[in-house]
Amino acid sequence: MPRILVYNNDTNRMETYYRGEEEAMPYITNRTLKVREFRGSSRSNVLWTEKRAMQSWNTQRYLYGKPIDVGFAFKRPYEGGHGNQSQHYAGLAFDVGQRMTNAQRDALRASAVASNVWSYVEPRIFNSYMGTF
Repeated sequence: MPRILVYNNDTNRMETYYRGEEEAMPYITNRTLKVREFRGSSRSNVLWTEKRAMQSWNTQRYLYGKPIDVGFAFKRPYEGGHGNQSQHYAGLAFDVGQRMTNAQRDALRASAVASNVWSYVEPRIFNSYMGTF
C-alpha cells in the first residue's frame, strides 16, 4: 500500500495517507482518480502531489462530465516519460487521453483550456496530440 504525501496549500503542511491501488486519491470526489491511475507505471511506494492539483482534477472532471483516461500523473524523472521530452510528472501534471480519439482529445483539451484551473495545457501538435494538463 503506497504512502501518499499531499502538500496542503491551505495549511502549508504535508499530509500523509495510505491508500490501496483501487482507492481514490486523497481529496478526489466520486472516485474519479484512483491511486493506480495516478501512479501509472511508477514503482515508487511513496507518491506525492498537492491538494490544489487534486482539486483542479475534481473541477476538470466535473466540467468535462465524462470519464477522463489517465495514463499517469506521477513519475520520478529517472522512470521515463515521453522519451527525450520533458519529465514533468512529479504528481502535479496529468498525462491524459492517450487512448482517446482525436475528437475526444480535442474536446477534453478545449474543456481544460476553458476551465481556467490549469496553469498549462499542452497544445495540439499535428495529429498526434499528447494530452497533458
